[in-house]
Amino acid sequence: MAEGTAPATDVRLADAPVTDVSATDVPVADVAEAEVVDVVDVVDSVGCRLCGAVLTRTFVDLGMSPPCESYLRADQLDSGETFYPLHVRICDNCLLVQLPAYVAADDVFSDYLYFSSYSTSWVEHARRFVVDMQERLDLGAESLIVEAASNDGYLLQHATALGIPVLGIEPAANIAEIANHKGIRTESYFLGEATGTDAASRHGKADLVVGNNVFAHVPDIVDFAKGLRALVKDDGLVSLEFPHLLRLIENRQYDTIYHEHYSYLTLKTAGLALEKAGLQIVDVQELQSHGGSLRVFSTPIETAGAPTEIVGKVLQDEADAGLHSVEGHAGFAAEVFAIKAELVTFLVEAARSGKSVAGYGAPGKGNTLLNHCGIREDLLPYTVDRSPHKHGMYLPGTHIPIFAPERLAETRPDYIVILPWNLRAEIVHQLGYAREWGAKFVVPIPRLEVI
Repeated sequence: MAEGTAPATDVRLADAPVTDVSATDVPVADVAEAEVVDVVDVVDSVGCRLCGAVLTRTFVDLGMSPPCESYLRADQLDSGETFYPLHVRICDNCLLVQLPAYVAADDVFSDYLYFSSYSTSWVEHARRFVVDMQERLDLGAESLIVEAASNDGYLLQHATALGIPVLGIEPAANIAEIANHKGIRTESYFLGEATGTDAASRHGKADLVVGNNVFAHVPDIVDFAKGLRALVKDDGLVSLEFPHLLRLIENRQYDTIYHEHYSYLTLKTAGLALEKAGLQIVDVQELQSHGGSLRVFSTPIETAGAPTEIVGKVLQDEADAGLHSVEGHAGFAAEVFAIKAELVTFLVEAARSGKSVAGYGAPGKGNTLLNHCGIREDLLPYTVDRSPHKHGMYLPGTHIPIFAPERLAETRPDYIVILPWNLRAEIVHQLGYAREWGAKFVVPIPRLEVI
């Protein structure tokens, strides 16, 4: 992020609608020179979820969008959809970048269509983690691993295979049912201090508590952290993985902003949240997953030792990038507009040239990108996804239909847009057969790339 003394900036993206661009011969890249204005947006009654200060500053405003996992059936296409703001703010006091809880967690997660096991690389990532933790903590038949937001058992299945007792806590009842079917003991509720205390009283405290890609997904991050503390033994370990704001900014990953991502975390702000729950960061690993994530290890403050050198290194990297100051977060909105301009230009030119285009994947991040760019069926006629739970459904807002991957071989598109770009290597490998008819892959982020 650019350093300096200017306040956070914002771009008025509505000034360059996609329909106006595609209807003229003016390249979208020329329109990208939209005015960037300084914004200090005073919003009454919106308080920081970490420190309580009133939020007065915009990080980026992506306009209005439907909840990214609210896929539609065919019979719902003529019904109204509710769009909510994607207006991300930064706290001047504690520096937490956050999206106000425009959509309640109950509405997002109680019935969910994201199943972790459909990503082969993610399941392998989880397996390696479990093996590493077994060796590091000497886990066995007398131990307990608890995972918050355990999804369909993608991670805990590996612990069960090693004979380690497990407990999954998964708020989506439909997904918890699938995990239990697999033999992964799973209970369905949201983790907080009260539910964590109750679970510990019934099952005992855990040697290891895991939370992968959930810390950013909770509107009350402090209560969630207190739930983690209630679950873990005094000499136990808490492991959290979440996308690193530093990498989000560096790699222009704005499509990871959506309503179920309430917080956008640095190591510094994650540490502040954990400290409020009596947990202290003692180690951290930098990961490639989800475009650049942190795996943060914390222990109860009473038994925590000195943090490793890598903790200091990551904090220094954040400070060097300007992320330990409000001013260092400025300028992201202009990067967002550049991505929009690149992608819309490509799709419009492909359509004008008579080239066919399809999408791969129906992830939440893809819905942010497509809705923000104003992309509909005229530019992206369909997408495909490995999850059978999404087949026959339609993307929220854009109403782009979702098919099984076999649709690609049937229609042989010239270009395949990879919406879950964080899995690009896995997807390009899976779709190697598309090279037979000359298909090329399009990756929109961090910058448009045709491979």
